[in-house]
Amino acid sequence: MLSVENMVVPMDSSDLSGTLTLAPGRRVAVLGPSGAGKSTFLDALAGFRGLKVGQIRWSGEDLTSLPPDQRPVSILFQDSNLFPHLSIFRNLTLALRPGGRAASPQDRLRIEGALKRVGLEGMGDRKPGSLSGGQQSRAALARVMLQARPIILLDEPFSALGPALKAEMLALVKEVAGNVGALVIMVTHDPADASSFAEDVVLVAENKVHLPVATAAFFANPPEAYREYVGVAAEK
Repeated sequence: MLSVENMVVPMDSSDLSGTLTLAPGRRVAVLGPSGAGKSTFLDALAGFRGLKVGQIRWSGEDLTSLPPDQRPVSILFQDSNLFPHLSIFRNLTLALRPGGRAASPQDRLRIEGALKRVGLEGMGDRKPGSLSGGQQSRAALARVMLQARPIILLDEPFSALGPALKAEMLALVKEVAGNVGALVIMVTHDPADASSFAEDVVLVAENKVHLPVATAAFFANPPEAYREYVGVAAEK
């Protein structure tokens, strides 16, 4: 269980607060106006941004003061966050050996298996810049697969992809997360992505991370703050 208790996170001109719990294995969409604090919320969970007060716990373990590399969290960013000067294979090796040591034979088999699973078989020697945006997203997802951590954070990693490819990537995320029973928390601006992917919705608005609501119930009767954000589309 991920527990966020009396969290207060500093933002540029205000603070973001919230208290909520999210269960392992759930798929959660984080929605809300631009600048409301959606990415700030993910940064706090990942350890990139400290709390003023409050605690973040996973399965009873206090994560609040742990650095990002010691948290049970993988994160996919919009730019894939691959090292451009390293091959895809080397980028994935760092997921298994952060200290930079060479891949063992067992590591090599795992990396090759991950590349095959995301449709990049035979591309391990290529640099990120030689891949398409969709292929870079696949490589980043292979890295998450290798890390096999119980919390996966998605900060709009597929927003630049076309609808068909984005749907394919979200299906892959769902499969990868399902294989390890991971909690997935996805920031998105697209209600269609939230509806098709997420089981729950967390609204971030008015300086607050709100309690999760089942996706169907959320869109059947959107909160006023979300109606104001999307306009008349929420009235349908």
